[in-house]
Amino acid sequence: MVGKVISGSSFSGTVGYVMKEESRILEAEGIMPPEVKDMVQDFKDQTLLNPRLKNTVGHISLSFSPKDAPRMTDALMTQIAKEYMQKMGITDTQYLLVRHLDQPHPHCHLVYNRVGNNGQTISDKNIKLRNAKVCRELTEKYGLYLAPGKDDVRRERLREPDKTRYEIYDAIKGCLPKCKNWNELEGKLKEQGINVRYKYCGNTDRKQGILFSKNGFEFSGSKIDRAFSFTKLDNRFTHLQQQALHRAELLGNLSAAAGNYRSAFAGLFGGMGGGTREEPRRKDRRDSASAGQFAGRSIGRTVAAQAGRKSRRAYSTNHGTARCRCCSDGHSRNGTPPQDGRTEKKSQNENITLKPESHERQK
Repeated sequence: MVGKVISGSSFSGTVGYVMKEESRILEAEGIMPPEVKDMVQDFKDQTLLNPRLKNTVGHISLSFSPKDAPRMTDALMTQIAKEYMQKMGITDTQYLLVRHLDQPHPHCHLVYNRVGNNGQTISDKNIKLRNAKVCRELTEKYGLYLAPGKDDVRRERLREPDKTRYEIYDAIKGCLPKCKNWNELEGKLKEQGINVRYKYCGNTDRKQGILFSKNGFEFSGSKIDRAFSFTKLDNRFTHLQQQALHRAELLGNLSAAAGNYRSAFAGLFGGMGGGTREEPRRKDRRDSASAGQFAGRSIGRTVAAQAGRKSRRAYSTNHGTARCRCCSDGHSRNGTPPQDGRTEKKSQNENITLKPESHERQK
């Protein structure tokens, strides 16, 4: 459901428009249909109750999606329209509700007198904002189709100035993601025949508004779309610039940190004899290899000595003789002389014990 507030200068022109051929009256209050001139006269007579009010004509169209057409009966449309009027404060006054049948989407026109039955004024303050809010509430309440926005509007059916306004909307929407500042946006829009003009605060250089013009029509940014007001666009560009500065600062900090790390690393390893990083490693490997070889030789000598002692003990046990460690006699450890009766000869020059010949032969 979409409500459109339409400005009307006279009741004769407004009533004459809504009462065209393909239409039917849903409801009327305080006027005598169906003759147009009679209804117009009824509206005019009530305006005399408040002669100071200049703009006395109220005109709003209520449109529904074609997807709601199967369920949009006259009774349902009338119910929704009357609830809309209640929420908008259009009460206690004359009105005419007419349904048009010339379009594939269901819609109706509400014409009302801004001079109430008692001479009071029906307020139009913030009427467009209130209209959008009420339409959304009723759409949700009655489960009507909610269009995604301007993208769902059929461009080919638009008339001026709405046609140009939507052309500007489409151009800004397409250019904006590619622009980082005002200059880039102005340049891209100029390529599509759209001029940009700024509104300034008094005689200062401070910008406070923006106007887009094309085909002889000019619209403020908020008239094109709320997202395209000067404040919102300026906030967008400011945010993008802040993000760029933050990224540059972050990259600078990372580069500085990387440089400090390299300097510290070079200082740590550069003081080790002035050599390269590979030289200490090779030296360490050589030292480790030398230590391993030394340990291996020590262990080998120890194992060899132990094996030699075990071999001599086994030899003495098997042959029953062994030289006494306390003297040079070749008697056995149990005091018996050798079996062949010969004694071991000791070399006078060396402390080496010569084994018996029998032993040599057995060996």
